[in-house]
Amino acid sequence: MATKKIVFSITNPKEQFDPKQCKSSPEDTNYSQGGQWLRAAVMGANDGLVSVASLMIGVGAVKQDVNAMILSGFAGLVAGACSMAIGEFVSVYSQLNIEVAQMKRNNNMVENQEEKGTEQLPNPMQAALTSALAFSIGAIIPLLAASFIGDHNAGLGVVVAAVTLVLVIFGWIGSVLGGTPVVKSCVRILLGSLIAMAIAF
Repeated sequence: MATKKIVFSITNPKEQFDPKQCKSSPEDTNYSQGGQWLRAAVMGANDGLVSVASLMIGVGAVKQDVNAMILSGFAGLVAGACSMAIGEFVSVYSQLNIEVAQMKRNNNMVENQEEKGTEQLPNPMQAALTSALAFSIGAIIPLLAASFIGDHNAGLGVVVAAVTLVLVIFGWIGSVLGGTPVVKSCVRILLGSLIAMAIAF
């Protein structure tokens, strides 16, 4: 009877692991994680800037009073910041519930990884505060622009000029942090916002 030889091959783990393969080039940079907070910050600031400026311009077109424009803008700042905070909290909290349920279904909530996994989960309160703060920062710009101008027509022009300048800055910041073309990002955010203000006027 012939005997069969069983050969066991043992590979060296060092031969399978190449540290060079773990290095990523600048082209492989992942912007998805930073883009989550970038979305909340840029969208909040842009919404505050455009919505409050549109509200002030719309009120200024009906009633030629700078004080009425400022009062309406301040009301829009408070209401918009609360709305952004509540909306972002509900959205992120729903996402948190979905991710926790998925992790439990996959049996990934083990003791030695529970703390690490929890740190990677979204924080609803942090997202809400970020959105509210970003909205307030954007909304205060047209308010400050109109506060130092006594003439109604000049106030409208200063608000539009200030908003246009800040929109270009927002577009540049978003393109740099998000890894997108600068010109395309600036033109997109500028045209959309100017159209919104024109409709309000």
